Amino acid sequence: MSSTSTESEIVKSEKYPRAIPYIIGNEAAERFSFYGMRSILSIFLVAQFFNPTGNAALQSVAEAKSNEQVHLFVSLAYFTPLFGAILADWFFGKYKVILYVSVIYCVGHLFLALFDKDLTWFGYGLTLIAIGAGGIKSCVSANVGDQFDKSNEHLMSKIYGWFYFSINAGSVLSNFFIPILYVKYGASVAFGVPGILMALATFIFWLGRKKYIKIPPSGISFNPQKMKEGLAAAGRVLVVFAFIPLFWAMWDQNLAEWVLQAQKLDLTLFSGVVALPSQVQLANPVFLVSFLPLFTYGIYPLCEKLGLKLTPLRKIGAGLIFTGLSFVIIAQIQDSIDLGGHPSIWKQIFGYMILACGEILVWVTCLEYAYTNSPKYMKSTMAAIGLLTVSLGNYLVALMNRSISEGGYFAQYQGSAYYWLFVKLMFIEVIIFMLVAKFIKEKRYVGED
Repeated sequence: MSSTSTESEIVKSEKYPRAIPYIIGNEAAERFSFYGMRSILSIFLVAQFFNPTGNAALQSVAEAKSNEQVHLFVSLAYFTPLFGAILADWFFGKYKVILYVSVIYCVGHLFLALFDKDLTWFGYGLTLIAIGAGGIKSCVSANVGDQFDKSNEHLMSKIYGWFYFSINAGSVLSNFFIPILYVKYGASVAFGVPGILMALATFIFWLGRKKYIKIPPSGISFNPQKMKEGLAAAGRVLVVFAFIPLFWAMWDQNLAEWVLQAQKLDLTLFSGVVALPSQVQLANPVFLVSFLPLFTYGIYPLCEKLGLKLTPLRKIGAGLIFTGLSFVIIAQIQDSIDLGGHPSIWKQIFGYMILACGEILVWVTCLEYAYTNSPKYMKSTMAAIGLLTVSLGNYLVALMNRSISEGGYFAQYQGSAYYWLFVKLMFIEVIIFMLVAKFIKEKRYVGED
């Protein structure tokens, strides 16, 4: 269809792209591998390397060291997408980058399984996983959008919702089974199984090789018009993404700080049913899997029918508020722990529920926003810019935990004071976002020739 066609000439199609099942299947298996490994990482680092004797006097420092390492790993995993995006957009295309970098990803998992008693080599494995996971991340989300054109772009929001559903479906399964494997069979098996799933993810992606719409790399271009357009698009998106690092600084604590907090809770779910501390984080993907269809097919259409226009910026603003509220709950739990209490795990699960609402409103929206607001020759690069917000947020939290472990400035923010600090920061950010959002303009690029 010519790029000069008017909107009225475009025939709307309700047919989904052929490649979608392979993309979603690949994402589910890859996320199983990533979140399966992460589900036990915080507890493993404390028990194996930082406080193997279980000395109560060393526990606070050991937890801070573990949190620092986990957040540094996540920071690297979300920094490398920038390089994966450049390789995809400029040199090799998304398909080749995803396929080849996945092999590095698999090797990293192998290192974790083989070197679970050697911190140095275990660290090398984490680095390889960070390179692999990060290298494909921006390409995978942008590859979803590449499968659409003007005729079916109206289906894109639903597919991005299902894409995120697959992420959390893989996360649900891994967060349930991997902690059990860790307790029953040890770290080597628990880290090995996610490696097998990553190999499966690579195979699923390869199976769909003839179904993908493959946007060729643009090469290195210094076209003044493209550079001007690209910088303008990046500027518009960056104004929004400037508010996202704090969201990720808080969100990623549910896979680190919250897990360590769970060790101090009453883990009884029902009579005779007791959860493992590392299984509690299962609540997040369970709520996401449950709530994504509810938001997509229920809450959003209902709001539109009631005359409330749900722009991307309004969704993001609401999501930031939910994220702050989840930390109010966690801070109150920590208040009780600091006073010698033993709160029920159900209170933390409620925090996970509120956080899930925040994640759907913020990050699912940002995935689509990064794609639709960038020209076709920088889709992956723009997605990588979005992922840099995850990297920055985690790096800031890593520095805070290093300061705590070394008795620095942030040592005063231990216990509940640590969580209340983030509540205050998010409150300030929401006020600023509300003031800035009214001046942000959008420009959509979808289905370009």
